[in-house]
Amino acid sequence: MGRVVVVDEKFCFEEETQLTVHKTSVFFPGDGFVAYNPKGEVMLRFDSYYGPHPLPKDELVLMDATGNCLLTLIRKKPSLHQRWEGLLGEKMEKESPVFCVRRSSIIGRSNVVVDVYGDPGEEYQIDGSYPQRCCTIYGTSLESSSKEPMAEIKRKVDPSTHVMLGKDVFLLCLRPGFDSAFAMALVLVLDQMFDDADIDGPDESVDPSLAVEDPSS
Repeated sequence: MGRVVVVDEKFCFEEETQLTVHKTSVFFPGDGFVAYNPKGEVMLRFDSYYGPHPLPKDELVLMDATGNCLLTLIRKKPSLHQRWEGLLGEKMEKESPVFCVRRSSIIGRSNVVVDVYGDPGEEYQIDGSYPQRCCTIYGTSLESSSKEPMAEIKRKVDPSTHVMLGKDVFLLCLRPGFDSAFAMALVLVLDQMFDDADIDGPDESVDPSLAVEDPSS
């Protein structure tokens, strides 16, 4: 799978890149996210407020560092599969979504399926455990059963102490050419779909080999 541009070409890196994502708690736990580039600069963010007003509960706005709206994510109701749709920019009347995200099954554990609309369209599958910050976004092929990893969510290790950080700080690891704004939008939806409390067993059950030390820290 080649270059993937959903939001804007400027959010695609030429090399494999790790963004540090911080789940913030300005007003109440889990109400915001900030993504930093390898230089430690704010690149993408989400707040429970967009402008002077709080956002509706079923609407998320992904912004760039200066507060410009990149994507609006809307939860579709009713939806047993927890379907979300992504629209470019601010929500406009009768605007068509550019992608949708949904659980593959309403029963038990299931992966997440992402459909990107276009000609041709693209499909992605998200496997793993978001509450454990250990999951992979795969590009899938309609012609075969092959899957190509495009991005990963991984626990972050402090390079100075070699201690695994809490789940509020993690890494979003991107393959070259994969739209980082699109990947961050998927993080926002996963955070809505899966409660961090929905973890089987203690947090220490995460394999430390799946965490990544970030040399930029």
